[in-house]
Amino acid sequence: MGEGSGGLPRLQLDELLEELQVRIDAVRGTRDRVHDLLEAVLSVGGELDLAQVLRRIVEAAVVLVDAEYGALGVIEGTRLSQFLTSGISAGKAEAIGPLPSGHGILGELIRHPEPLRITDISQHPASHGFPPDHPPMHSFLGMPIRVREEVFGNIYLTEKRGGAEFDGEDETVLRTLAVAAGVAIENARLYKAARDRQRWLEANAAIVRDLLSGADQEAILRGIVEHASRIVDADLGVIALPVGEGTDLRMVIAVGVDAEDHRGLVLPAEGSFMGAALAAGGSITTSEIQKDPRVTVGPPRWNGLGPVVAVPMLAEDRARGVLLLGRAERALPFTEDETAPLAAFAGQASLAMELAERRRSAEQVALLEDRDRIARDLHDLAIQRLFATGMTLQSSLRFIEHPEANERIMRAVDDLDETIKIIRSTIFGLRAKEADRKRLNLRTRVVTTVEAAARTLGFTPSLRMEGLIDTDVPAAVAEDVVAVLEEALSNVARHARASAAEVSVAVASGRLALTVADDGIGLPGQTRRSGLRNLAERAAHRGGEFTAGPRDEAGTGGTRLVWRVPLAPAADH
Repeated sequence: MGEGSGGLPRLQLDELLEELQVRIDAVRGTRDRVHDLLEAVLSVGGELDLAQVLRRIVEAAVVLVDAEYGALGVIEGTRLSQFLTSGISAGKAEAIGPLPSGHGILGELIRHPEPLRITDISQHPASHGFPPDHPPMHSFLGMPIRVREEVFGNIYLTEKRGGAEFDGEDETVLRTLAVAAGVAIENARLYKAARDRQRWLEANAAIVRDLLSGADQEAILRGIVEHASRIVDADLGVIALPVGEGTDLRMVIAVGVDAEDHRGLVLPAEGSFMGAALAAGGSITTSEIQKDPRVTVGPPRWNGLGPVVAVPMLAEDRARGVLLLGRAERALPFTEDETAPLAAFAGQASLAMELAERRRSAEQVALLEDRDRIARDLHDLAIQRLFATGMTLQSSLRFIEHPEANERIMRAVDDLDETIKIIRSTIFGLRAKEADRKRLNLRTRVVTTVEAAARTLGFTPSLRMEGLIDTDVPAAVAEDVVAVLEEALSNVARHARASAAEVSVAVASGRLALTVADDGIGLPGQTRRSGLRNLAERAAHRGGEFTAGPRDEAGTGGTRLVWRVPLAPAADH
């Protein structure tokens, strides 16, 4: 009785001790699990690179719930855009094949983003089985990851070690990790957005510096492609410009993978991905360019590329080209956060092209203006001095008695005339490119008229022009000036028997004066020529006046014709 009585309390004490030990082990296990969970949360939250954050989440989940396999699927719409695995080697993943499409059990969690525990996957109604070479899996635990109110993706765990099932405690631990994962993902996203924003600002500043420095257009466009490719992690960057009537696109810049295969290639706008971007008037993306229905022409069929984004380069609602960026097959698709800044950046490319065109136009205008200035200087300065020198030499002949000296002076005069012709031909050459842009101005027409008269006169008249002849003289008055000059020089050639003549065209105080003087025999006393009457009528029609008389006050010889008219439009009646 005593032994029996003594044995019962000892048995109860052993059971109590065993139960206490179990509870102590449970508490220790819970403490260790909480410690592991805290370490996992700190590890996940301490990383700012999004790719590393996702990798640490799936690795921590596998350890915390003691699963053999784990995966994290990123959701885009209703499909998986990214799938990270743990417990499956790279070789095994390659043998299994492409990423899951998001059907079956994985799709169930996408359609119903709530915690999901399954004892045997094969027995679930949503199960579609596994592809060949896939390891066997039975128990399953899935948990959605929410970033604020958005479902970012799901954690998938299978095969609880030891053949056990996932329990409520596993679910609680995984739920806690998913909450921490959502915070970590949001932080990584914010960090990436801030970093990318800084990189875009730096790239924009670099492009602006190049634009202001007057860098070559091709160098600026190449810089734009390189900056954009680096910021969005693209493997290929291309800029294509319209050619012809805009029905084709030529890839003028290509940087990255297989760039040589794309550079210089011409594709029709209709049926190409870049043409689709032009038609859309905004950025377009695809996760698989080789299968995109908008691409119906080639080559190339973008072999080796997967995700692609194309952005039209717009300036003042005009598309000057397309910027295309592509990533390798199976790479991550372009997100909206990545593509949003591309529209403004592509506008930089369009601005570069527009500034380059304006710079070329300004340089062309400056060149033409410089040519015109040179021509005016040659005509108004060099030719006038040569004329004066020739006249001086001719007037000196009367003082020279030696025949040889006389002959030499005449040869010098002839050389001056030939030099004048050369200078005039140079002037016409400088102004030749302006003929397509505008009609010959009055100054040029006067020079041409005087030059033409030299053939009938036997000498070249001197010419002096003053004032804003090309800008202040109306077109109708200019026509009369040329006609009057032609008539006056014709009269000198037919009647004056002159050896020299002077022509002056001057614009001042709103009036134009054309003077033609010669050293001929002068006007006959009682003769009134019909040509002079025509000149007088033209002057009267313009509200001006015409005079014809001796060359000088002494009346020693020669004739001076003066044709004056006002330039005001009201005088044109």
